[in-house]
Amino acid sequence: MTETPVRKLRARRTFSAFGDVRRMPSEYEIVTQGQNWTLRQNRVATFEQNPSSAANLWFLTYRDNSPLQADNWDAFRDPAALTYRAYVTLQSDAETKVHGALEACADAAMEAGSVTLLGQLFTPSRYLYHGFQQVEAYIGFIAYRTRELQIAYPESGIGSAERALWEGHDSWQPTRRAIEYALVSYDWGEAFTALNLVLAPTLDDVLLTQLGLVAKDREDDLTWMLNTFLAEDSRRRAQWSRSLADLAVAQRPENRTVLGKWISRWSAMADNAALGLGTILEAAGGVPATYSAARARTAREAFLAGLLDNTASGNGTVRTG
Repeated sequence: MTETPVRKLRARRTFSAFGDVRRMPSEYEIVTQGQNWTLRQNRVATFEQNPSSAANLWFLTYRDNSPLQADNWDAFRDPAALTYRAYVTLQSDAETKVHGALEACADAAMEAGSVTLLGQLFTPSRYLYHGFQQVEAYIGFIAYRTRELQIAYPESGIGSAERALWEGHDSWQPTRRAIEYALVSYDWGEAFTALNLVLAPTLDDVLLTQLGLVAKDREDDLTWMLNTFLAEDSRRRAQWSRSLADLAVAQRPENRTVLGKWISRWSAMADNAALGLGTILEAAGGVPATYSAARARTAREAFLAGLLDNTASGNGTVRTG
């Protein structure tokens, strides 16, 4: 009987980092797989310097030894599969839509109450979004519209009074407190939870969705359209964030407890922030501030549903204990 010869395996020449694959990796996989050199295999420390240096000890404490761990972070895939090239194309299209809206409504007059609302809630939010360190589109669109409003309504204080509002207006102080605490949360897992899983989903509902609805009721269609465009980035960030959290929980179920502790801690600050901003909407003829805060909380809980437990509770909230 003739023996079947043993098939000789060809030496891999490319893409071996993906394991025993039988397909061409996607562009997204190629440009993102294993690109963080500070997580290279067999490293002694994060940076190629004394392991006891300040920088290495910082990363060791607040990243490598974070309570939030996963067996393989490289298993994560961005739901949108965005590469730099794809993102630039996406944002170019978004900017085209925004500039079209700005040009179409450039000469539209606004009543005084709408200008006051934007000066108190919309234009000061660039300080918050700068703190969020989100995509530059957030900062750029708000700054552009701020300058337009400053030119059109020079007596409104828009463009010059926002810092005073951010630092001193009672309605903004819970938000300012929350973002400043988030900026000094050194553990990467807690900072990610605070910003991406709690503060952003809560405050985006107030500053994008609810403000947009109030603006539309006031026939300020431009603000409504701009907020709608900004909300697209918010939704993409939310999908990315939830996918990463789901990966962490899927690989290590004990991460539910870790995330639950942080979510509970930051949710209280997020709710207070939403209540404070809600008072500005209420003064502009919107719904009561307590309703705004409850709506923002519901939006956050819907976003988090099922993350901390295998099933969401019947009333739509997420159990954290």
